[in-house]
Amino acid sequence: MTQESKETVYGFSAPLLDGRSLSLSDFAGRVLLIVNTASKCGFTPQLAGLEEIHKAFKDRGFSVLGFPCNQFGAQEPGTEAEIGAFCERNYGVSFPLFAKIDVNGPHAQPLYLFLKRSKPGIFGFLGAGSIKWNFTKFLIDRDGYVVQRYAPSTKPKSLTGAIEGLLERRV
Repeated sequence: MTQESKETVYGFSAPLLDGRSLSLSDFAGRVLLIVNTASKCGFTPQLAGLEEIHKAFKDRGFSVLGFPCNQFGAQEPGTEAEIGAFCERNYGVSFPLFAKIDVNGPHAQPLYLFLKRSKPGIFGFLGAGSIKWNFTKFLIDRDGYVVQRYAPSTKPKSLTGAIEGLLERRV
């Protein structure tokens, strides 16, 4: 795959819910699905689907990475501890959850600036690639490049074919 930029997701790091910093380089060679999440959103039940695909493919080199965000309708108001407890209790989330971030605006997490630049979305030319709502998904190949951006309404299970295709490609 030819990439215009040499930058990949592996050059970024972010704090987990417990405050420990995690470098995305720890996921080098894995297919990733990066999602901005929220606990009080109409799409919150997608956490179950995200957990399902995480468990189904994790042993083959796949991980879901969740980034809680409170920028859309204040739908992630809790503390990091509350977010983690909610996700585990209600959806059995075992994939990594990061500390709450902004995905748009002057305090946007640098990873999200990269993701939006890589795949600005259908109306990216109008909104500079802004994330429009919770549960926007970015599929990342084993080399750390953004392959596809999916709308919040895209159900995680519908991504299994794309995930399978990337998992079958060898580095």
